[in-house]
Amino acid sequence: MRKFLTILLLNLLAFLSVAQQKGFRLNDQEYFENGGVNVMAFQDIYPEGHQGGVAVIMHGIRIATNGDIRLDETPGQWQPIPKQKKRTVSKDDQLITAWLTYPDSSINGKGFNPVFYPDLHFNYSVKTRAAGNSIVVSVDLDRPVPKEFLGKVGFIMELYPGALFGKSWYLDGQNGIFPRQPNGPGMTDAKGELVAAQPMATGKRFVAAPEDNKLSLAIESRKGDIQLIDGRYTHNNGWFVLRTVLAPEETKNAVEWVITPHVVEGWIADPVVHVSQVGYHPDQSKTALIELDKNDPQRFPVELIRISESGPVQVVLSEKVKEWGPFLRYNYLPFNFTSVRKPGIYQVKFGRFLSQPFRIDATVYGRHVWQPTLEYFLPVQMCHMRINEKYRVWHGLCHMDDARMAPLSHNHFDGYLQGDTTFTRFKSGEVVPGLNTGGWHDAGDYDLRVESQSGEVYILTNTWEAFRPDYDETMVDQHNHLVEIHQPDGLPDILQQIEHGVLSVVGGYQNLGRLYRGIIDPTIRQYVLLGDGVNLSDGLFYDPVLPFGEKTATHSSLTDDRWVFTEDNPGRELAVAAHLAAASRALKGFNDTLSLRSLEVAELIFHLDRKLNERQLSSKIQAAAELLKTTGKKEYRDFILGNEQQIVREFRNMGWIAGQVVKEVNQPAFTTAIKEAALRYAGEVKKQAEETPFGVPYRPHIWGAGWDIQSFGVRHYYLHSIWPDIFPADYFLNALNFVLGVHPGVNTSSFASGVGSRSATVAYGINRADWSYIPGGVVSGTALIRPDFPELLDWPFLWQQQEYVMGGGATNFMFLALAAEQMFRGK
Repeated sequence: MRKFLTILLLNLLAFLSVAQQKGFRLNDQEYFENGGVNVMAFQDIYPEGHQGGVAVIMHGIRIATNGDIRLDETPGQWQPIPKQKKRTVSKDDQLITAWLTYPDSSINGKGFNPVFYPDLHFNYSVKTRAAGNSIVVSVDLDRPVPKEFLGKVGFIMELYPGALFGKSWYLDGQNGIFPRQPNGPGMTDAKGELVAAQPMATGKRFVAAPEDNKLSLAIESRKGDIQLIDGRYTHNNGWFVLRTVLAPEETKNAVEWVITPHVVEGWIADPVVHVSQVGYHPDQSKTALIELDKNDPQRFPVELIRISESGPVQVVLSEKVKEWGPFLRYNYLPFNFTSVRKPGIYQVKFGRFLSQPFRIDATVYGRHVWQPTLEYFLPVQMCHMRINEKYRVWHGLCHMDDARMAPLSHNHFDGYLQGDTTFTRFKSGEVVPGLNTGGWHDAGDYDLRVESQSGEVYILTNTWEAFRPDYDETMVDQHNHLVEIHQPDGLPDILQQIEHGVLSVVGGYQNLGRLYRGIIDPTIRQYVLLGDGVNLSDGLFYDPVLPFGEKTATHSSLTDDRWVFTEDNPGRELAVAAHLAAASRALKGFNDTLSLRSLEVAELIFHLDRKLNERQLSSKIQAAAELLKTTGKKEYRDFILGNEQQIVREFRNMGWIAGQVVKEVNQPAFTTAIKEAALRYAGEVKKQAEETPFGVPYRPHIWGAGWDIQSFGVRHYYLHSIWPDIFPADYFLNALNFVLGVHPGVNTSSFASGVGSRSATVAYGINRADWSYIPGGVVSGTALIRPDFPELLDWPFLWQQQEYVMGGGATNFMFLALAAEQMFRGK
């Protein structure tokens, strides 16, 4: 009680302190704060993802970001970005200074970049300082902008469109409404090439949303004009852009902006109630989290309300709960209602704030939870197929012209790199047969990475072996490359999906003589396609003999075929070997030929004689474990025993794998060593889980942590199954609840699209341009705006928050939901 009163008093004092504070001041987190408005400066490190430079958060909404020098009117994903060299903070001067540079390495070095400025080199500093109720941002250059680049170099700031649609703006008396879609006209450069939309207005003083006191923001330029440009005109994932072009001969204070956000006096963020958007089994531990502004002194009793069939509600539990304490920028109150078991629909209430409705029922995981992943998401992502759903065509028959061998010594986009050899009998540009079968599109794009393909196969195989979901809602016709959603064909959907993934990986090995690294579009224009993948190519193999524009029934003169990349990467290849060895078991009796081929490839890769580092050795141990489970051969048991110390050292990553073969290894000393390592790791993970109110280790970086937490949950399902006295079930159940809504930030959505009362229904998938979603897909989740602002925007173009992926996202979620269903079945 004394601790509770102390925390309450501290919160009240903090609230009174903030209420008395006037003007922006640097806080202990090294950003400027004025009531409910924060200004960060160069704490984030992901400008290509709209996270960087100077950023403004107004009353819980990040309204502006990426205040920095850029070399394009409205920069896109692959435009040059500066390298930050140093950042200093002076509380005495209320000043943040960042030193940055545009060297060769940030323009056309190792990272792919389609826009080059090889002759432009300069250093600069950006100073961000408090000035009462304003923030002044100024830029000093080490040299004037070269004459040939005048008009190209400017200071920009991006404005988040999702908060501004339909809001008004002023720029020196000119005015307008922020449009929902980008409109012309465009403007061209001296060469006649389109570079951006024409500015909506130009002037000295810009005001956004003056009618909204929580979003109203004024920016005044003391040096040069401000242009307001719609960045979505040239990049679908762009934002509105404010830009001041750097003037000739300027160095000192080449740019000076005064940023004045409107501050709502006494503003405090509304409480947020986090629950599983699906609900809970009656026997399940049930904890809601109340998320409070750090300055909110109010502590109401938390109520659990049952909604009756006739409408009236009944308060079934009411408690004053103990503080968990602060995490990031919020305080958390856990509300445990495990004692409530009666089936029904419930809500959690804190003051006047309610959670979304959720179920307590023994059948809570029986329908509408993991099933959409198998019914919709996996079929929709299938490559080399036409995907029908009754009247709807999700996408046409695509990529039947896969694939041509990638160019040598080529640094492609999205991390693809081909060395000075193809490692195969095929020359660059030649068509590699047999690659136009199986596989799933990377969920946000259309490439096929081998680790995503085999990783998806592996998770599905683990799911099949652990839970045997004999679920049939989809017709898959490999011969005719056709899928019909919601048309059963008498075969388990999960085995058909495993088969589809293995067809791609094993087919690639058989035709190339090795694994492919990945298969990807040859041009950026194709890669950024938003829409039906059938439009990426003509589906006909390239034939260099055909005159341009001509085609036959099977070949054409167009070079639109995807490229296949290869590499020498022992670690990745051994991980794939593990996945194929496991898949061989699942396919036995379903597709015996493919099962044998899968095992054959796995063993061939395992027996390659190569020097391995520790990480690669771990992959080989995993392959040995799966091959031991599949074949029972002594050589794999001996390899595992010979690497006991590596397993012990890497128990965090290897324990769940090694634990599954302890019985097959059947060696007392090995069993003891692994169990001792399990005990040590259990202590570590318990300590990490207690660092957060969510019951799982969670150390946010930039990307949403949902996928990592799901992977953690899957591993802990196995650890609990093997050592239930050491590892509680709470970890994998908490991981599931995290995905389903018990995660930080104001967005309480389930990360699983279409699953639960509220879910991510605007996602970064193949239909993102339609502001839509794919049922059963699982987004990356709540990201971190450094240093302490969790964010999950309802915006389809932020891949670090809303992207679907293959190789773990949706299928790990499906695994966890099935694990929960299995755990409580029969109780």
